[in-house]
Amino acid sequence: MFQKLRDSAAAKVALLLFILLLLCLPLGHIESLIRERADSRDEAAAELAQTHAGPQLLRGPVLLVPVTERWSGDVRDANGNTRFNVPQTLTRTHVVFPERLSVEGVLAPQERYRGLFRVMFYRLESRLTGGFAPFDARSVLPRRPQATVELGTPRLALLVSDVRGIEGLPAIALAGERLAFDAQLGGASGADGSGRLAGIQAPLAGAALVAWREGRALPFGMDLALVGQTRFGVAPLAGETTAHLRSSWPHPGFGGRFLATQRTVGEAGFDAHWRVSSLVSQARAQFAAGLEPPPAGERAATLLPDEDSFHVDMVQPLDVYAMSLRAAKYGALFIALVLAAAFMFEVFRRLRLHPVQYGLVGASIALFFLLLLALSEKLAFALAYGVSAGASVTLLGLYFSAVLRGRARGWSLAAYVAVLYAALYGLLMSDSNALLLGSLLLFGMLAVLMLLTRRVDWYGLQAPAGATPPPRPGATAT
Repeated sequence: MFQKLRDSAAAKVALLLFILLLLCLPLGHIESLIRERADSRDEAAAELAQTHAGPQLLRGPVLLVPVTERWSGDVRDANGNTRFNVPQTLTRTHVVFPERLSVEGVLAPQERYRGLFRVMFYRLESRLTGGFAPFDARSVLPRRPQATVELGTPRLALLVSDVRGIEGLPAIALAGERLAFDAQLGGASGADGSGRLAGIQAPLAGAALVAWREGRALPFGMDLALVGQTRFGVAPLAGETTAHLRSSWPHPGFGGRFLATQRTVGEAGFDAHWRVSSLVSQARAQFAAGLEPPPAGERAATLLPDEDSFHVDMVQPLDVYAMSLRAAKYGALFIALVLAAAFMFEVFRRLRLHPVQYGLVGASIALFFLLLLALSEKLAFALAYGVSAGASVTLLGLYFSAVLRGRARGWSLAAYVAVLYAALYGLLMSDSNALLLGSLLLFGMLAVLMLLTRRVDWYGLQAPAGATPPPRPGATAT
């Protein structure tokens, strides 16, 4: 009985399927390890964001006008008695957005390391120009009936996601007056205009304050040097916001609510232009909501949910963990194809391979994905893939030469594995066509296998010597 099972092709196929299922266990552990390494990389990026600077979103500049409303009204005391004509006040902030804003900047890519993990940063050298329309105090309406409105001294505010990324002491020229930012905005009190957004501010003074009170337009211009991690964005708060960003980084990722109207990307870097009107954006309403005082104990926020903006990312050309994970997902299929090829050699060459030998071959394929992960953290992904694949093919060539009792057989099967590795690399590099190429590859391999075995008598392959194979269906016995 055991001899029949050992000589049965069907039993051997069932055994190979069982071996394949067992080999899925180490493949699953390797995928988990890849995810853990990717999480560690993300933690390193978060640590650098806490100690240096995070992604940046530019808002402003804007004018924040303190508003005090005064009125008399009825209130009830602790005993429930009504008191008449009690003076009451309400302090809030009125936001004046620029009529136009132009951002002209150059992003210089930088790399920082946390252990063996590399994180992309940038340094922005920018010029901000624009202007505020003449202000009419009558546009500030009271929120309470019959209340009087008093306007305080406006403050010019520039908000970025992480103020630690601001380099130097920025100053802005407003209506010919140089204003120096002298305080941070955000976090503690809503009464003074701070809320859930963080930034820097400067009170209007001199010629700028005179022009404001006389209702004249306020043109402005400033230079801003800013460091951030991976992403730089702009919230279109002006009536018309334009931006022109350039960089030597050749792998940008454009995103946000508004895509670039013009962009050029090449090996020398990218050049992109944006033009956004306040008529098509909710950024102003979102900004005003962000100035509301935060709940008790809550710190100033760097980003608002679903905030309208446009941004550019300094994208890594190859995420080694994403590529390694994609490769590992093909692991079971890859092992199955190699085991199937070895089984074909066993069947057609009348050899006999032990299940342990099949298991060792499958384990060597699984080890390739672990080796790829380890090397890709130290080397370029293409080089790491080539070294891992070369080591795996060499090992299988030497092993198959002994197992299949011939160098020609062993290295021909190793060459087949090398072709599979090359095909897998092509799938990894062709993200947009991976499904199509993978489907065509599998269909082609299945078609070749079916054509090569279309005349094979599977019942007679493992028949003992001298035995008469059963007749083919439709044949006439003689």
